[in-house]
Order: sequence, then structure tokens, then C-alpha cells
Amino acid sequence: MRLALSRAPQHEVAWKLGAEGERLVAESLERVGGSAHLLHDRRIPGRRANIDHIAVVATGVWVIDAKNVRGKVRVERSFRSPPKLVIAGRDRSKLIEGLNRQITVVTETLRRENLAVPVHGALCFPEADLPLFRELRCGEHRLLWRKQLVKHLRAAGPVPPEHAALVAQVLADALPSAT
Repeated sequence: MRLALSRAPQHEVAWKLGAEGERLVAESLERVGGSAHLLHDRRIPGRRANIDHIAVVATGVWVIDAKNVRGKVRVERSFRSPPKLVIAGRDRSKLIEGLNRQITVVTETLRRENLAVPVHGALCFPEADLPLFRELRCGEHRLLWRKQLVKHLRAAGPVPPEHAALVAQVLADALPSAT
């Protein structure tokens, strides 16, 4: 697929690779099973942006941004500044800023409805080079492979199934499908 895309304009290549990453992550999320409530490709009202995936599970609400990039992923830490996300040698901290904005939208939506539930953020990388034996975090957000993400979504947690269903319905109503 990457060879066929190499002849297309750069913005088309980026969009198609991103869409493929979202599809791969969605495919993995469907394997979570149980009482997981999954929302894919949700539009943020009043903005051009969208949220790739939202999962409402026993551990809370997960805002998941799929990133189909290649290269080594690392987090640089300094005492003087926030952690910096570096992918393939480039500063990609703006990805964390985007995830923060998405989490804020979800958190504010839940707050307006007086729903108290933990909200987690994750960047999910189908193709990137992540550490094998430890999980990376950039600030509060997890940087995960698809299998790692599924493991987190299957974990036990404080949110009962009936509350998760209500939370998922509120989010589905407030954040319509972008497709």
C-alpha cells in the first residue's frame, strides 16, 4: 500500500495512511468484547477535528488517537519543561496537545451531565517502534501498541456496566459520527 501511495500528493498519502491506522485500531478494539462500548470517528461540534475512538469500559472512558507512523517512539524528560514526544527523531509533542484537546471535550461533556468517571488518554501506534518490556507515557497519556491497548480496556475497574452504557450514550449523543 505504501508504494502505491508514493505517487499520490503528500496530503493524500498522509490522509490514507492515517485512515489505515484508524481502521487497524478499530479492528483491535472490536476484540475487547464484554460490556465495552465503542464509538468510532466522532465529530467535535464546532471544530474540524474529530476523535478517532472512544471506549467506555470498566476502567472508565478512553480517548484513543490512532497514529500510523513509523520509527522509534521515545519520551524526553527535562526538569524545566513538559515531557517531549519524539518519533523517528522528530518532536511530535503536538500529538499530545491534540489528545489533550480531545480529552477536554470528553471531560466537559461528562461534567455537563454530572457524570463522574475516570477519563484516560492513549496514542495507539499500529506500526511504530515502542519498547518491548515497558509502557511509555507522555504526561498522563499512554503510548501503546494495539495489543497493549486491548489489555487495558479489558481490565477490571470501578465503572459498573449500566453506568458505562449511560456514559456511552451521553457521549454518542454529544459527539455525532463524523462519517
